[in-house]
Amino acid sequence: MPLTTTGDLVGRAAAARGAVGAFNVITLEHIEAVIAGAELAGRPVVLQISENTVEFRYGRLLPLARAAVAAAERSSVPVALHLDHVISDRLLRQAPDAGFSSVMYDAARLPYADNLAATCAAADWAHAQGLWVEAELGEVGGKDGRPPLDAHAPGARTDPRQACAFVADSGVDALAVAVGTTHAMTERTAALDHALLKRLSGTLGIPLVLHGSSGVPDGELTAAVAGGISKVNVGTALNAAMTAAIREYLAAHPRAVDSRTYLAVGREAMARTVASLIAVLDPAPGA
Repeated sequence: MPLTTTGDLVGRAAAARGAVGAFNVITLEHIEAVIAGAELAGRPVVLQISENTVEFRYGRLLPLARAAVAAAERSSVPVALHLDHVISDRLLRQAPDAGFSSVMYDAARLPYADNLAATCAAADWAHAQGLWVEAELGEVGGKDGRPPLDAHAPGARTDPRQACAFVADSGVDALAVAVGTTHAMTERTAALDHALLKRLSGTLGIPLVLHGSSGVPDGELTAAVAGGISKVNVGTALNAAMTAAIREYLAAHPRAVDSRTYLAVGREAMARTVASLIAVLDPAPGA
């Protein structure tokens, strides 16, 4: 079916008090696995390509983006394409022509005033192109000169009052908040600050996004969705599933050289992971 938009998927999820799964893809096998897992679960899904992945692919966005679009158009479930953790304005401006309906503009590393100014400029441009815009707000630095904490640094928490002002002034469509997750976790041990999430959800009036969700147990994810999270980003869990499956296959087949054999195993492991996580986020059948 034709590409859908991230804004539509997140909006519908938020209205139903559910969440849409958004999975970071690096290779064609990732793309195929995410769509296969979503089809198995019978749910919509967001394919995400990050700026780090673009850098890995020799700085070229279009080859992977076009593969994602082609795969999405052959999917039996709705699929949207999202450009994730964009720092470069040059990359941001490639999004509309590459099939993306949304971007996550990441200026959270900057002091608050600079983050706001950069995000405002990015959102103004992106909205003029019809893009849905997600931003991120970590923990603002203190008066003693502490730098701002990245939204997923240990101990970082988003302040509801600061977040309310940021959303109102920037005009973004969704906000990724710091409530206890950390990027690149390989064990599912994160404990979320649900009281803070409840305050943020009750204050901001726009969809909230959970980054670093690979380290969050199923029960915590369920509670996060109930508490107001409408989009859940996952990346490391796919890579962990793929790597473990390939490792096991090669250990059992030490003479294997055909990459299709072990990539197929890795792709299937990722698809199972996607299906399992999507079912946690939205247990009701249907897209």
